[in-house]
Amino acid sequence: MKTYQEIRTINVNEHTEKKGKFTYLSWAWAVDQLLQLDATATWEYKDPVYFNETLMVFCSVTAFGKTMTAQLPVMNMNKAIPNPDAFQVNTAMQRCLAKAIALHGLGLYIYAGEDIPDEEEVDLSAEADRWIEAISNCDSMELLKDVYKNAYNTLSKDKSAVSKIASAKDAKKAELGA
Repeated sequence: MKTYQEIRTINVNEHTEKKGKFTYLSWAWAVDQLLQLDATATWEYKDPVYFNETLMVFCSVTAFGKTMTAQLPVMNMNKAIPNPDAFQVNTAMQRCLAKAIALHGLGLYIYAGEDIPDEEEVDLSAEADRWIEAISNCDSMELLKDVYKNAYNTLSKDKSAVSKIASAKDAKKAELGA
């Protein structure tokens, strides 16, 4: 019987699919590999649980003498789907099966970082306006470089704000004749 240490080193990259910034392991391939590694492996779907209008599915996989249970919301692009239809529930169940198999080691590494919260969108437009004013008041290229560097460091989490200060910098640079 294979050990977790052996199973976790299996490279699953050729059997994944990318959707946006998320990577999914093919559930059919995961099941095939699981049954090749442990012909006695079984799985069972637990009763889903509603959270307001969204649904959480559960799957337990017994393999290698151990049962591991995974949960997964019915979702699209990492957002829970209100009032999911049967196809969406089925998709979540199959993804949950692949995830439960991964808990035994097969492809677990593709889930690394999924528990890290998404960065919140940051709106620094008011702050950008203050930096644009500072940029427009620069009277030398040296000062412009320093102000822009500080503005960029302050606003780097808001792409729109960075774009605005870059435009202001380019305009001021042209005005200064550089």
